[in-house]
Amino acid sequence: MNSTILILGCGDVGGALGKRLLDAGHRVIGARRNVAMLPAGIEPLALDVGANEPLESLPDADILVYAISADRFEESAYRSAYRDGLDAVLKVFENREHKPKRVLFVSSTSVYAQQQGETVDERSPTEPSGFSGQLMVEAERRLIESPLPGSVVRFSGIYGPGRERLIQQVLEGRVAPSAPVMYSNRIHRDDCVGVLDWLIARALSGQPLDDVYLGSDCEPTPISEVMGWLAKRLKVEPSSVIQSPLRRRASKRCSNARLVELGYRFTYPSFRDGYEQVIKEAGLGATVR
Repeated sequence: MNSTILILGCGDVGGALGKRLLDAGHRVIGARRNVAMLPAGIEPLALDVGANEPLESLPDADILVYAISADRFEESAYRSAYRDGLDAVLKVFENREHKPKRVLFVSSTSVYAQQQGETVDERSPTEPSGFSGQLMVEAERRLIESPLPGSVVRFSGIYGPGRERLIQQVLEGRVAPSAPVMYSNRIHRDDCVGVLDWLIARALSGQPLDDVYLGSDCEPTPISEVMGWLAKRLKVEPSSVIQSPLRRRASKRCSNARLVELGYRFTYPSFRDGYEQVIKEAGLGATVR
């Protein structure tokens, strides 16, 4: 039976997810500020959750995906998009007669404060010092404590078509230092879509889901090695070293064991697999033999 999926924050990941769900025969409603950017077939719903718009008119849905992003790196924007926005949406659906079978909240690995190369998973402490991680933790807690069934999905650094900042830095000859070792955790946009689609299918079929999933590929790698591989792949001779801002100097290794053990199979299990696809699509060179 076809189901109705409501995607709040139907941007890059949400739009690609919506197209996949449409192909599976579901009804998909996509909410975002600029609905002209929605893929064909997704029912448009013009909405800005952060603008305190009334939400009572939101349509009923069998699955609710909350994938809204803050529009700037400021505490007020994060509070509005994540903690307050999710709280307002949950209050609406908690009082509905037709309640969602599952709410999925797209979160981030910024909830982890570990910085010494530790391996983290869904059971690891989440004690971030920055406002972004703290507000994300508060939003996660709000969903987990809601009477609605919900799952948090913590994605690591998302890359893919249109998300080529690291490639651009390498093309400019800029790479990360090899010391101190700073682990990088990444997930291709298509695997973000795949994970969400896979969790939705399980929820609709009545299979049990955990409260939290960590979405990252199978190979945490020092960022210097990632950029070094890209430089060789793109035949670029590095000419300068990048020093990351203090707020981004986190080093941890994200484990996707829970997803893998449950049965999800990554399309791009390593950064090499994923960036090879991005390079090909962008027409940046012949495949390495």
